[in-house]
Parts: sequence; C-alpha cells; structure tokens
Amino acid sequence: MLGLMQDWPLTVDKFLTHAAQWHGRREVVSRSVEGPIVRTTYAELEQRAKRISNALLAMGVKPGDRVATLAWNSGRHMEAWYAIMGIGAVCHTLNPRLFADQLCYIINHAEDRIIFTDLTFLPVLMEHRHQMPTVETFIVLTDQDHMAKVDLKGALCFETLVETHSPDAKWGGFDENTAAGLCYTSGTTGNPKGVLYSHRSNFLHTLVTAQTDVMGIGSRDVVLPVVPMFHANAWGLTFTCPAIGAKMVMPGPKMDGESILELIETEGVTFSAAVPTVWQMLLQHMRATGAKFSTLKRVVIGGSAVPEAIIRAFHDDYGVEVIHAWGMTETSPLGTQASLTAELAELPYDEQIPYRLKQGRPPAGVQLKLTDDEDKRLPHDGTTFGRLKIKGPFIVGRYFKGDGGEILDEEGFFDTGDVATIDQHGFMQITDRAKDVIKSGGEWISSIEIENIACGHPKAALAAVIGVAHPKWDERPLLLVQLKPGETATRDEFLEFLVGKIAKWWMPDDVQFVSEIPLGATGKIDKKLIRQRMAGYVLPTAEPVG
Repeated sequence: MLGLMQDWPLTVDKFLTHAAQWHGRREVVSRSVEGPIVRTTYAELEQRAKRISNALLAMGVKPGDRVATLAWNSGRHMEAWYAIMGIGAVCHTLNPRLFADQLCYIINHAEDRIIFTDLTFLPVLMEHRHQMPTVETFIVLTDQDHMAKVDLKGALCFETLVETHSPDAKWGGFDENTAAGLCYTSGTTGNPKGVLYSHRSNFLHTLVTAQTDVMGIGSRDVVLPVVPMFHANAWGLTFTCPAIGAKMVMPGPKMDGESILELIETEGVTFSAAVPTVWQMLLQHMRATGAKFSTLKRVVIGGSAVPEAIIRAFHDDYGVEVIHAWGMTETSPLGTQASLTAELAELPYDEQIPYRLKQGRPPAGVQLKLTDDEDKRLPHDGTTFGRLKIKGPFIVGRYFKGDGGEILDEEGFFDTGDVATIDQHGFMQITDRAKDVIKSGGEWISSIEIENIACGHPKAALAAVIGVAHPKWDERPLLLVQLKPGETATRDEFLEFLVGKIAKWWMPDDVQFVSEIPLGATGKIDKKLIRQRMAGYVLPTAEPVG
C-alpha cells in the first residue's frame, strides 16, 4: 500500500521561490568584484534569476546541458545558479584555484556549453579559449560599463541579459532525480572526477543542514559563507539560507582577515563557515589590531582538521563557538558535525575539547562504518583505526561518465579514502587520509594529530607532517613548520612542545623549517607537493642500509 500524500518533487528552485515569497525583503549583500557593496533581496534575486533562465532558454539550453560558473561568492553568482538549475540544466561550478590545464580538462570532460564568469578570470579564459571546444558562449557577471573593457569574442554581459529578458520563467516541473549540479573532486591522485548531484539529493541535504545540531541557522541569522560556492556548493549554504530566510553576506574575491572582519562587523554577521586557514588569517589580524566581535556567535570549520589553538582562541578570546565539520565533494558535502550531545555538553569546557576536535556525529540520513583492508567491520571504541565508509541519500553512487568504475562496496557504502576512529559517543575522528597515514613498525601514526598540536605552538603559522622512508621502521614522521613572520625557532623547541601530548613513538624524527607550506585548490595542505619537494631527504635517524 502506498501513502496518499501530494506528489511534490523535491527540486531546489523551490528554496528560492519560498525565500522570495516568505522572506522577500531579507537581504543578500555582496562585495562585488568591481569594488562596491551591492545589496539585493531574495525577491529581487528570484526575479533576476528567472530573467537569466529565459536568456539561457533563448540560447537553446536544454535540460541536462552543462552550464558552468567560474566566480566568487556573490548575489549574481547565486542568480546564475538558480537560473541554471531552475530549468533543469546542470550547474557546473569551476574552481579558479586549479591550474589552467586542470580547468580545461574539467570543462571538456563536462562538455560545458556556456560559462558564467567574473571579470577576475577573463585573462585565463581568453588565453585558453582554444582549448575549450564545447564552450559556445561566455556570460560575464558584470554591468555594461565594465563590459565595455572586455575583449573576449562573443562574450555577453550579465546585466544586459537581465534587462532584456522577462521574469516570466517556469521553474521545476521535472523529476526530482534530475541532475542539478556538477562538482569535480580536487584530483589529488589522477584526474579530477565529477560528482553529479540531483535535485533530490541537494534538497534532502538542505533539510539536514538546517537542523539545530548541524548548521543550526534560522531566519534571524546573518550568514557569511566564506567557503566558496565552487568548494562543494559552499557547504550547502546557498540552498539552506534561502530555505530558512537568513540574510546572506557574500565576500566576493576579498577573503583576507581585514576584509572578512569588516563584513562581519558592518553587516552584523552571526554565523560563518570557512576552512581553517581563513580563520587563522582572521585571528592573526584581530590579535594585531586588538579587534573584537560584536555579533558573531558561531563558526563552522571544515575542509581540514581544526587545530585546538583555533577553537580555544575563538572561545576564550572572543566568545565564539567553533563547530567542527567533515565532508567531501562526494557527500554533498556534509558528513558529520561535532555538535555535543546532552551528556558531553554538561562537561567542563576543557573536557569537551577532545570531542570538539573530532569531526563529529552523522546526522539522520547518513550511515558510517569502519573496516579493515579485508572489508571487515571494526569496533567503535575510539581507538581502532579503520577505513571510513559512508552511505546515504546525498552520497555519491557513481562518478560522472562512470570514471573510477564501481565505487560502492557490497553494502552500498562509499570508501572516503580517510582513516578514522569512532568512539562510544558516536564521534568520528579523521586520523589521516589513507595515502597519508604513516606506517611505522607495523603500527599507524596520525599525521593530522601531530600537525594540529604543532600548530598550537605560538611561533607556528602552519605545520605539516609526512612519512619519510626509514630502513628499520618502514616510515617515520617528519614535521615541517612554517613560522609566523619575524619568528625564529629550533628543532628542539618544537619537539619539546610535543612531549606529553603524543605517544613517544609518534615523536617526529626531525623538524624542518620551510618558507611555505603549500595549499591545494580547496585550502588543504598539499602533501603530494610536499613529498615531491622533500624527495631525497634522509632522516637523521636513518641508518645506512648495508
């Protein structure tokens, strides 16, 4: 027997339609690429997005066609998103931090027909235009005055399209399993792979992120998504905010500490989300200037593990709660969030820290398991390391065009490539990427845990740990440190700082000070590049073989 409820397809256009109807005067504020702060409302944003939908339809865009965006977070970028998805086309977010050859590969693999772009990225598009044979048109997210300076053949002006097309566009009306968005993995090994989200998966992900124990934002919040819209859909905030009517503040291209603080204070931001490196820059700026927050209450930090020093600085110095989250492109991206249980919330703050440092618990709709290399389940005892696998209605089932072949196990779980533990409270903790875990003497050492502690040293700006070949132990940890400007330090200073904080046998065999720890396209430490740079390095503890 089937239920007798209305058939209401779960398509993401409904979020903006809801916002326009019931939160129509709520603002979306953007720091534009051209410079000025631009203000719009959900009602205006919906009307403008529908005009762009009609422009796309006039260009012959059909359901399933891939239309790309290469842009910073802004109201215009949101308008392009909803314009594309509302008519059943696929919004393909391009990451401008990728190298040009990677961008071209992704554009060609996706077979993008049209690219919406900010002025910032015109030089790279113009230089490599000949390598994008499927692209028919570029739409520049600017006004006619700035468009006059654009020398890209066939490019169209976004504001002109808004002015010349009707807002009378029909959105939705298609199956909720229709593809909505396409986002490629960062490609740390091999070519990037495409994750093709459906309207249904994005809709369900949005309902999950709106829960109190997840993002926990409401219509009275002012949300600053520093995490880019090209980084796993800004962690879903471009759907969640209109769904609940929160004011949005979009940072555009300026994500330095001073610019972020200015927006927080001038717009009354209460909630924000970004990767740890952004918050490190902001905290450094605040310490240097003596600034304080007047409205900020909570920040979600994900993308990589959060050092304890960041959590404590926000809480102790500024009264802001840090919520640690984990996910990946393949999980839409939310997988877990470290919201405390009732039992853990009663503990003194210092005793909460070990749990706040973990990546947290899965929300309803997400299942996790740990397995060994033979795919046998491992216990959730907080100490047993295993391969982290995940399952749910907004978790990838196959990569776009079948890349990578079958990616689910016999139970339908996706192998995240992470090594993790899960404790008795259900809190998951990433201990490493499977390819980064250090295997020493038959045991595993977590590079992430050592990094997070080393980052707490007052002289450290960034820290990274890699495994280096050792003739006796297979691998041993090497700690690399990027010092704060003007600081000097010794190897022994950092080793002594780690004493008592990690197991003795985890202690790095050496410390190297470097001018830069490279970050990848999504703000994570690029260990692949670090290993390349350190090729040929020999640990002082490595005895000559033979």
